[in-house]
Amino acid sequence: MTSAARPITPPPRAGASPNLLATPEHVKQFEINRLRAKAAQREKESAASTSSTALNQNKKRPLNGVTTSPTAGTSAAALNSKKALKRDSRLMGTYFEYDLSKMVNTKGGFLLDEAKEVDEDAIRKEREREKQRAQQVFEPPVHLDPAMNPRCQECQTIDIDHTYRNVFGCLVCRKCTNEKPERYSLLTKTECKEDYLLTDPELRDTELLPHLLKANPHKSTYANMMLFLRYQVEEFAWKKWGSPEALDAEYEKRTEEKKKQKNKKFEQSLKELRRKTKESVWQRRKDEEHQHSFGALEHDREGNAKQVCHVCGFTIEVEEL
Repeated sequence: MTSAARPITPPPRAGASPNLLATPEHVKQFEINRLRAKAAQREKESAASTSSTALNQNKKRPLNGVTTSPTAGTSAAALNSKKALKRDSRLMGTYFEYDLSKMVNTKGGFLLDEAKEVDEDAIRKEREREKQRAQQVFEPPVHLDPAMNPRCQECQTIDIDHTYRNVFGCLVCRKCTNEKPERYSLLTKTECKEDYLLTDPELRDTELLPHLLKANPHKSTYANMMLFLRYQVEEFAWKKWGSPEALDAEYEKRTEEKKKQKNKKFEQSLKELRRKTKESVWQRRKDEEHQHSFGALEHDREGNAKQVCHVCGFTIEVEEL
């Protein structure tokens, strides 16, 4: 077959529309397919937007529901349709893909008590202690008239310690309290009980002995520490026992009684220890004693009768009558 006999496609005519070459049925089918494609694209976009707003069990958006900005020009369906990057064959080992939205914070393996109950009673008591301490350290204003301001009973200065004034009713400045500790120093409740032989009811009575409340240095939740003014405690103790000599005598008497009680307790414990030791030695000796178990009479060649212990082999001679 020669080239002259082959059919040749004629070139398109200039200015001719491609729709003129198709039939009306073809044009109708083209329009139907185009509308179907648009409807399918709208469904995919609506499904992607719905999935992006849905939350998983951890109340977070899943990774496959992330959408891009409207200005980016790409939809969620286009992002999902992209293929994942291939792994480099040069990388060794096993790799896993994690969904960060499904991860749970385990606090690094530590056991943390997040649901710790708050002790309301302890908080209330601490607030009451702070309120009591705040009332005691309240400082009144200073008058413009010097004659109306209280003065220190030692040096007659107006710069008095208002804490001593409000709590103990004592007009004294800070300088005098530091220079005369034998009179204005503060004593704890334990020191008052041990050195001046005062009781708890006497120390709790604010009319007899006023005290200053201070935060406990050992722990903030403990009861406030009670501090007493030394010269007030001494005056009350002299009045109670009669004189300082009588207080010293009572102190020596109680010290001797404590020493006797301690020695008596020690002797009783020593006596009990000796009794237990003696009983144990006697019992051990009693257990070590051996009871012979003799058998029947046996006669030797000479005709003498004897008995032998089956346990230790001890032999005794027996006379037959």
